[in-house]
Amino acid sequence: MTDALLTPAQRAAVEKLLAREAAQRAHVVVSLSGAHAYGFPSPDSDVDVKAVHLAPTAEVLGFPRALPSAERLEVLDGVEVDYSSNELGAVLQGVLRGNGNYLERFLSGHVLASSPRFDALRPLVQAALSRRVARHYAGFATQQRQEWERGGRTSAKKLLYVLRTCLTGTHLLLTGEVVTDVTALLPRYGLADASALVEQKRRGEKAELPVALAESWAARLDGLFASLRAAEEQSVLPEAPPNEAALEQALVRLRLEALRLPH
Repeated sequence: MTDALLTPAQRAAVEKLLAREAAQRAHVVVSLSGAHAYGFPSPDSDVDVKAVHLAPTAEVLGFPRALPSAERLEVLDGVEVDYSSNELGAVLQGVLRGNGNYLERFLSGHVLASSPRFDALRPLVQAALSRRVARHYAGFATQQRQEWERGGRTSAKKLLYVLRTCLTGTHLLLTGEVVTDVTALLPRYGLADASALVEQKRRGEKAELPVALAESWAARLDGLFASLRAAEEQSVLPEAPPNEAALEQALVRLRLEALRLPH
């Protein structure tokens, strides 16, 4: 599925970068994010790659310190790849808080590379879903809406980020399923006409909206946020994760195993 979202050149560039980064840290999972995972890539879109890694156990023992993360933006054979990775401990704590950014790395289905550690953790992350995700998606959608409005309501990309975040959050709360591709969600939530926004964005990262189209959608955004709030009230998810202890035990087990296993 994910392979079909990238061109051969993009896939080759990602593989080259991941080979280099995997020599530096032990990836648990690497997932596709950004426009390619959200259903509206354009020819000039970079490839957004988000990973989770397990730090060497010695680095998390001893004096308390910030868990290491990594970022790299690089052009490889003409393909821009935006890579970031966060340490598993921080990611699992974020999962418990309802951080959609981290949840999507495990549950979006856009996996580029994974390890047996991912296979063990994914069901635990799925079981940790809770209504706390509402705060994350509402907050991120609000931020994107503010940026869209400050930019004069011209950016198709920013507007689609608002729709994507609201709909992913709404769908997750109502069904317990993580879907990041906005084109899969638009018809389900009565927004099939937003395909015009997708077509506009696919022309380029800086594609601008016609004034009438922008004004029409500006008037509809409050409804999307209202739907997200209603989904929180009607959610199939529990108020809080029921398996915090199990997630912590899994993390401890992986750290102990890492003392004996090569990265």
